[in-house]
Amino acid sequence: MTAPGYPDDDDLPPRAPPRSALTLRLWLAGFGIVFNGVAAVLCVRAGLTWLAVLLAVIVVALVVDFGWVVHRKRRGDPG
Repeated sequence: MTAPGYPDDDDLPPRAPPRSALTLRLWLAGFGIVFNGVAAVLCVRAGLTWLAVLLAVIVVALVVDFGWVVHRKRRGDPG
């Protein structure tokens, strides 16, 4: 069955399934948590406390975003 308005005999491969923006956001938040967490620890060891605090605040914001995306996915939002 084809989508309305699209011919059935166009000799093109089938369309790829749509990607979820929520899943991408989940992966990016997870990567950001790990990356900024490691960078914050390295900054503390290097004596750059102000930068470590800034990175830790970013990690907290990413953890909140990660939790919100998980909540939305469990609620049943598409993605």
